[in-house]
Amino acid sequence: MIRLTSFKGKTFYLNPDLLYRIDETPDTVLTLTDGKNLVVKETASEVVALIIAYRQKIYRQPVTNLVEKVGD
Repeated sequence: MIRLTSFKGKTFYLNPDLLYRIDETPDTVLTLTDGKNLVVKETASEVVALIIAYRQKIYRQPVTNLVEKVGD
């Protein structure tokens, strides 16, 4: 999950797997896979950086550790 700030200033968490697209109109508008739109205070570049950091964190575990755990 990534932490974002709504246009009204409220913090919330979003599963980035639900994100379909990001537009800047100039406000940052996130379109989700279900068609809903969210307006956030973060720029598109900031949202992308948060998604990259999130993915790096969850995929950081080396494959060798996964193989050892399955073999136990």
